[in-house]
Amino acid sequence: MTTGLRLSVAIPIHNEQEVLPELLRRTAVVLDQVQGGPHEIVFVDDGSTDQSLTILEEAVRTDPRIVVLSFSRNFGHQAAISAAVDHVRGDAVVIMDGDLQDTPESIPIFLEKFFQGYDVVFAQRVNRKEPWWLRSCYFLFYRLVHALSDISLPLDSGDFGLMSRRVVDRIRSLPEHHRYMRGLRTWVGYRQVGVPVDRMERHSGRTKYTPLRLLKLASDGIFAFSTVPLRAATFVGTCGIGSALLYAIYSLFAKYFLGQSPRGFTALTILVTMLSGFILFFLGIIGEYVGRIYEEVKARPNYIVGRVIRSESASNSGG
Repeated sequence: MTTGLRLSVAIPIHNEQEVLPELLRRTAVVLDQVQGGPHEIVFVDDGSTDQSLTILEEAVRTDPRIVVLSFSRNFGHQAAISAAVDHVRGDAVVIMDGDLQDTPESIPIFLEKFFQGYDVVFAQRVNRKEPWWLRSCYFLFYRLVHALSDISLPLDSGDFGLMSRRVVDRIRSLPEHHRYMRGLRTWVGYRQVGVPVDRMERHSGRTKYTPLRLLKLASDGIFAFSTVPLRAATFVGTCGIGSALLYAIYSLFAKYFLGQSPRGFTALTILVTMLSGFILFFLGIIGEYVGRIYEEVKARPNYIVGRVIRSESASNSGG
Protein backbone atom coordinates (compact mmCIF):
# COMPACT_ATOMS: atom_id res chain seq x y z
CA MET A 1 0.00 0.00 0.00
CA THR A 2 1.00 3.60 -0.55
CA THR A 3 3.18 5.01 2.21
CA GLY A 4 2.31 8.28 3.86
CA LEU A 5 -1.41 7.53 4.19
CA ARG A 6 -2.98 8.53 7.49
CA LEU A 7 -6.02 6.39 8.12
CA SER A 8 -8.77 7.21 10.62
CA VAL A 9 -11.28 4.63 11.79
CA ALA A 10 -14.41 6.22 13.31
CA ILE A 11 -16.56 4.03 15.56
CA PRO A 12 -19.71 5.15 17.45
CA ILE A 13 -20.29 3.22 20.66
CA HIS A 14 -23.32 2.85 22.92
CA ASN A 15 -23.32 0.18 25.64
CA GLU A 16 -20.92 -2.22 23.92
CA GLN A 17 -18.84 -3.41 26.86
CA GLU A 18 -19.08 -7.07 25.77
CA VAL A 19 -17.85 -6.30 22.26
CA LEU A 20 -15.13 -3.71 22.92
CA PRO A 21 -12.18 -5.98 23.87
CA GLU A 22 -12.50 -8.01 20.66
CA LEU A 23 -13.23 -4.89 18.59
CA LEU A 24 -10.11 -3.17 19.92
CA ARG A 25 -7.93 -6.21 19.27
CA ARG A 26 -9.11 -6.85 15.72
CA THR A 27 -9.04 -3.19 14.68
CA ALA A 28 -5.51 -2.75 16.05
CA VAL A 29 -4.32 -5.83 14.12
CA VAL A 30 -5.71 -4.41 10.87
CA LEU A 31 -4.13 -0.97 11.43
CA ASP A 32 -0.78 -2.62 12.17
CA GLN A 33 -0.84 -3.98 8.62
CA VAL A 34 -1.64 -0.62 6.94
CA GLN A 35 1.48 1.23 5.84
CA GLY A 36 1.89 4.93 6.48
CA GLY A 37 0.56 6.66 9.54
CA PRO A 38 0.18 7.74 12.18
CA HIS A 39 -3.25 6.12 12.09
CA GLU A 40 -6.00 6.66 14.62
CA ILE A 41 -9.16 5.05 15.97
CA VAL A 42 -11.74 7.61 17.02
CA PHE A 43 -14.37 6.18 19.35
CA VAL A 44 -17.49 8.23 20.12
CA ASP A 45 -19.15 7.14 23.33
CA ASP A 46 -22.81 8.05 22.86
CA GLY A 47 -23.81 8.30 26.50
CA SER A 48 -23.12 4.69 27.45
CA THR A 49 -24.44 3.58 30.84
CA ASP A 50 -22.33 0.42 31.13
CA GLN A 51 -18.54 0.07 31.37
CA SER A 52 -17.84 1.00 27.74
CA LEU A 53 -16.20 4.33 28.57
CA THR A 54 -14.04 2.77 31.28
CA ILE A 55 -12.80 0.13 28.85
CA LEU A 56 -11.98 2.81 26.28
CA GLU A 57 -10.12 4.91 28.86
CA GLU A 58 -7.93 1.93 29.66
CA ALA A 59 -7.34 1.30 25.96
CA VAL A 60 -6.14 4.88 25.47
CA ARG A 61 -3.35 4.26 28.00
CA THR A 62 -2.02 1.29 26.04
CA ASP A 63 -2.52 2.44 22.46
CA PRO A 64 -1.73 6.08 21.51
CA ARG A 65 -3.69 5.70 18.28
CA ILE A 66 -6.98 5.65 20.20
CA VAL A 67 -8.99 8.84 20.73
CA VAL A 68 -12.26 8.86 22.68
CA LEU A 69 -15.00 11.48 22.45
CA SER A 70 -17.45 11.17 25.32
CA PHE A 71 -20.87 12.78 24.82
CA SER A 72 -22.57 14.66 27.66
CA ARG A 73 -25.63 12.41 27.07
CA ASN A 74 -27.05 10.08 24.45
CA PHE A 75 -27.54 12.01 21.18
CA GLY A 76 -28.08 9.09 18.80
CA HIS A 77 -26.15 7.03 16.29
CA GLN A 78 -26.09 9.56 13.45
CA ALA A 79 -24.97 12.35 15.80
CA ALA A 80 -22.14 10.10 17.00
CA ILE A 81 -21.03 9.50 13.41
CA SER A 82 -21.17 13.26 12.77
CA ALA A 83 -18.94 13.89 15.80
CA ALA A 84 -16.44 11.33 14.59
CA VAL A 85 -16.37 12.90 11.12
CA ASP A 86 -15.83 16.32 12.70
CA HIS A 87 -12.79 15.16 14.70
CA VAL A 88 -10.91 12.70 12.47
CA ARG A 89 -7.60 13.84 10.99
CA GLY A 90 -6.77 11.12 8.45
CA ASP A 91 -6.40 11.32 4.69
CA ALA A 92 -9.01 8.56 4.48
CA VAL A 93 -11.74 7.83 7.00
CA VAL A 94 -13.48 4.51 7.62
CA ILE A 95 -16.82 4.61 9.44
CA MET A 96 -17.95 1.37 11.05
CA ASP A 97 -20.35 0.24 13.77
CA GLY A 98 -19.00 -1.00 17.07
CA ASP A 99 -20.85 -4.33 17.24
CA LEU A 100 -18.47 -6.21 14.86
CA GLN A 101 -21.19 -6.68 12.29
CA ASP A 102 -18.95 -4.37 10.29
CA THR A 103 -15.71 -6.34 10.22
CA PRO A 104 -12.38 -4.48 10.55
CA GLU A 105 -10.86 -7.06 8.18
CA SER A 106 -12.81 -5.41 5.33
CA ILE A 107 -10.78 -2.19 5.65
CA PRO A 108 -7.95 -3.35 3.31
CA ILE A 109 -10.57 -4.00 0.60
CA PHE A 110 -11.78 -0.41 0.93
CA LEU A 111 -8.20 0.87 0.76
CA GLU A 112 -7.56 -0.99 -2.48
CA LYS A 113 -10.46 0.88 -4.12
CA PHE A 114 -9.31 4.14 -2.52
CA PHE A 115 -5.88 3.80 -4.11
CA GLN A 116 -7.60 3.16 -7.44
CA GLY A 117 -8.99 6.69 -7.24
CA TYR A 118 -12.37 6.31 -5.56
CA ASP A 119 -13.38 8.93 -3.00
CA VAL A 120 -16.16 6.85 -1.46
CA VAL A 121 -16.08 3.09 -1.00
CA PHE A 122 -19.17 1.70 0.70
CA ALA A 123 -20.04 -1.80 1.81
CA GLN A 124 -22.98 -3.45 0.07
CA ARG A 125 -24.27 -5.86 2.66
CA VAL A 126 -24.70 -9.46 1.53
CA ASN A 127 -25.35 -12.71 3.39
CA ARG A 128 -26.84 -10.98 6.40
CA LYS A 129 -26.74 -13.08 9.57
CA GLU A 130 -29.48 -11.28 11.54
CA PRO A 131 -32.88 -12.80 12.42
CA TRP A 132 -35.33 -13.05 9.52
CA TRP A 133 -37.62 -10.31 10.82
CA LEU A 134 -34.73 -7.85 11.09
CA ARG A 135 -33.50 -8.77 7.60
CA SER A 136 -37.02 -8.12 6.31
CA CYS A 137 -37.12 -4.71 8.01
CA TYR A 138 -33.79 -3.72 6.48
CA PHE A 139 -34.84 -5.03 3.05
CA LEU A 140 -37.98 -2.88 3.09
CA PHE A 141 -36.16 0.07 4.62
CA TYR A 142 -33.50 0.35 1.91
CA ARG A 143 -35.98 -0.05 -0.93
CA LEU A 144 -38.43 2.45 0.49
CA VAL A 145 -35.75 5.11 0.94
CA HIS A 146 -34.30 4.35 -2.50
CA ALA A 147 -37.72 4.62 -4.18
CA LEU A 148 -38.66 7.92 -2.56
CA SER A 149 -35.32 9.74 -2.55
CA ASP A 150 -34.50 12.47 -5.05
CA ILE A 151 -30.97 11.06 -5.37
CA SER A 152 -30.07 7.48 -6.24
CA LEU A 153 -29.19 5.97 -2.88
CA PRO A 154 -27.46 2.59 -3.26
CA LEU A 155 -29.38 -0.43 -2.01
CA ASP A 156 -28.25 -2.45 1.01
CA SER A 157 -25.49 -0.03 1.94
CA GLY A 158 -25.22 1.34 5.46
CA ASP A 159 -22.72 3.68 7.07
CA PHE A 160 -19.85 1.18 6.80
CA GLY A 161 -17.41 2.50 4.25
CA LEU A 162 -14.45 4.73 3.46
CA MET A 163 -14.40 8.40 2.52
CA SER A 164 -11.55 10.54 1.27
CA ARG A 165 -10.51 13.71 3.04
CA ARG A 166 -12.26 15.98 0.52
CA VAL A 167 -15.55 14.10 0.98
CA VAL A 168 -15.21 14.39 4.75
CA ASP A 169 -14.55 18.12 4.46
CA ARG A 170 -17.65 18.60 2.29
CA ILE A 171 -19.83 16.69 4.75
CA ARG A 172 -18.42 18.74 7.62
CA SER A 173 -19.52 21.93 5.87
CA LEU A 174 -23.15 20.81 5.63
CA PRO A 175 -25.14 22.60 8.36
CA GLU A 176 -28.27 20.46 8.61
CA HIS A 177 -29.44 19.10 11.94
CA HIS A 178 -31.22 15.87 10.98
CA ARG A 179 -28.35 13.95 9.44
CA TYR A 180 -28.67 10.82 7.35
CA MET A 181 -24.99 10.18 6.86
CA ARG A 182 -25.16 7.56 4.13
CA GLY A 183 -27.42 9.90 2.16
CA LEU A 184 -25.09 12.87 2.63
CA ARG A 185 -22.21 10.69 1.48
CA THR A 186 -24.07 9.93 -1.75
CA TRP A 187 -25.24 13.52 -2.22
CA VAL A 188 -21.68 14.90 -2.08
CA GLY A 189 -20.78 12.94 -5.18
CA TYR A 190 -17.26 12.30 -6.54
CA ARG A 191 -16.22 8.78 -7.58
CA GLN A 192 -18.08 6.17 -5.56
CA VAL A 193 -18.12 2.39 -5.66
CA GLY A 194 -19.70 -0.37 -3.63
CA VAL A 195 -18.00 -3.61 -2.64
CA PRO A 196 -19.89 -6.71 -1.41
CA VAL A 197 -19.21 -7.40 2.26
CA ASP A 198 -20.78 -10.09 4.41
CA ARG A 199 -22.93 -8.66 7.18
CA MET A 200 -21.95 -10.60 10.30
CA GLU A 201 -24.10 -11.40 13.31
CA ARG A 202 -23.56 -9.26 16.38
CA HIS A 203 -20.56 -10.45 18.37
CA SER A 204 -22.55 -10.10 21.60
CA GLY A 205 -25.14 -7.89 23.24
CA ARG A 206 -28.38 -6.66 21.72
CA THR A 207 -29.02 -4.56 18.64
CA LYS A 208 -29.70 -0.88 19.27
CA TYR A 209 -31.78 -0.54 16.09
CA THR A 210 -35.27 -1.67 17.06
CA PRO A 211 -38.00 -1.57 14.37
CA LEU A 212 -39.14 1.79 15.80
CA ARG A 213 -35.64 3.30 15.56
CA LEU A 214 -35.29 1.84 12.09
CA LEU A 215 -38.53 3.58 11.14
CA LYS A 216 -37.15 6.86 12.50
CA LEU A 217 -33.97 6.39 10.47
CA ALA A 218 -36.07 5.72 7.37
CA SER A 219 -38.08 8.89 7.98
CA ASP A 220 -34.85 10.88 8.32
CA GLY A 221 -33.68 9.52 4.98
CA ILE A 222 -36.99 10.19 3.25
CA PHE A 223 -37.69 13.67 4.61
CA ALA A 224 -34.08 14.79 4.14
CA PHE A 225 -33.82 13.72 0.51
CA SER A 226 -37.35 13.65 -0.88
CA THR A 227 -40.43 15.80 -1.40
CA VAL A 228 -42.45 12.85 -2.70
CA PRO A 229 -44.70 12.74 0.42
CA LEU A 230 -45.75 16.35 -0.22
CA ARG A 231 -46.39 15.62 -3.87
CA ALA A 232 -48.43 12.58 -2.85
CA ALA A 233 -50.74 14.88 -0.89
CA THR A 234 -51.32 16.91 -4.06
CA PHE A 235 -51.97 13.74 -6.07
CA VAL A 236 -54.45 12.32 -3.57
CA GLY A 237 -56.22 15.67 -3.27
CA THR A 238 -56.52 15.93 -7.05
CA CYS A 239 -57.94 12.41 -7.23
CA GLY A 240 -60.45 13.30 -4.51
CA ILE A 241 -61.59 16.42 -6.34
CA GLY A 242 -61.89 14.49 -9.60
CA SER A 243 -63.94 11.74 -7.95
CA ALA A 244 -66.25 14.31 -6.35
CA LEU A 245 -66.81 16.04 -9.70
CA LEU A 246 -67.59 12.75 -11.43
CA TYR A 247 -70.07 11.83 -8.70
CA ALA A 248 -71.70 15.28 -8.95
CA ILE A 249 -72.11 14.86 -12.71
CA TYR A 250 -73.59 11.39 -12.17
CA SER A 251 -76.01 12.74 -9.54
CA LEU A 252 -77.28 15.49 -11.87
CA PHE A 253 -77.66 13.02 -14.72
CA ALA A 254 -79.57 10.54 -12.54
CA LYS A 255 -81.90 13.24 -11.17
CA TYR A 256 -82.85 14.95 -14.43
CA PHE A 257 -82.62 12.13 -16.97
CA LEU A 258 -83.30 8.96 -14.98
CA GLY A 259 -85.65 10.44 -12.42
CA GLN A 260 -83.63 8.97 -9.56
CA SER A 261 -82.01 10.56 -6.53
CA PRO A 262 -78.76 8.79 -5.53
CA ARG A 263 -78.87 7.37 -2.03
CA GLY A 264 -76.23 6.07 0.28
CA PHE A 265 -75.90 7.44 3.79
CA THR A 266 -73.45 4.63 4.70
CA ALA A 267 -71.31 5.29 1.65
CA LEU A 268 -71.31 9.02 2.44
CA THR A 269 -70.19 8.35 6.02
CA ILE A 270 -67.38 6.08 4.86
CA LEU A 271 -66.30 8.62 2.25
CA VAL A 272 -66.20 11.52 4.74
CA THR A 273 -64.31 9.42 7.27
CA MET A 274 -61.81 8.28 4.66
CA LEU A 275 -61.20 11.80 3.38
CA SER A 276 -60.80 13.08 6.93
CA GLY A 277 -58.21 10.37 7.54
CA PHE A 278 -56.32 11.40 4.39
CA ILE A 279 -56.36 15.03 5.51
CA LEU A 280 -55.01 14.22 8.96
CA PHE A 281 -52.40 11.87 7.49
CA PHE A 282 -51.02 14.48 5.14
CA LEU A 283 -51.21 17.15 7.81
CA GLY A 284 -48.91 14.88 9.79
CA ILE A 285 -46.50 14.67 6.85
CA ILE A 286 -46.52 18.45 6.48
CA GLY A 287 -45.95 18.65 10.23
CA GLU A 288 -42.84 16.48 9.86
CA TYR A 289 -41.36 18.90 7.35
CA VAL A 290 -42.35 21.93 9.46
CA GLY A 291 -40.89 20.32 12.57
CA ARG A 292 -37.59 19.72 10.81
CA ILE A 293 -37.54 23.32 9.64
CA TYR A 294 -38.12 24.35 13.26
CA GLU A 295 -35.17 22.19 14.39
CA GLU A 296 -32.94 23.75 11.73
CA VAL A 297 -33.96 27.30 12.67
CA LYS A 298 -33.06 26.73 16.33
CA ALA A 299 -29.54 25.82 15.13
CA ARG A 300 -28.70 23.76 18.19
CA PRO A 301 -25.59 21.59 17.84
CA ASN A 302 -26.07 17.95 16.87
CA TYR A 303 -24.10 16.84 19.92
CA ILE A 304 -22.12 18.03 22.94
CA VAL A 305 -18.75 16.49 23.69
CA GLY A 306 -18.23 16.22 27.43
CA ARG A 307 -14.66 14.93 27.31
CA VAL A 308 -11.94 14.22 24.78
CA ILE A 309 -9.63 11.44 25.93
CA ARG A 310 -6.30 10.78 24.22
CA SER A 311 -2.88 9.63 25.27
CA GLU A 312 -0.31 12.19 26.40
CA SER A 313 2.03 11.23 23.57
CA ALA A 314 -0.69 11.88 21.00
CA SER A 315 -1.48 15.25 22.60
CA ASN A 316 2.16 16.28 22.58
CA SER A 317 2.47 15.37 18.90
CA GLY A 318 -0.24 17.87 17.94
CA GLY A 319 -3.38 15.71 18.39
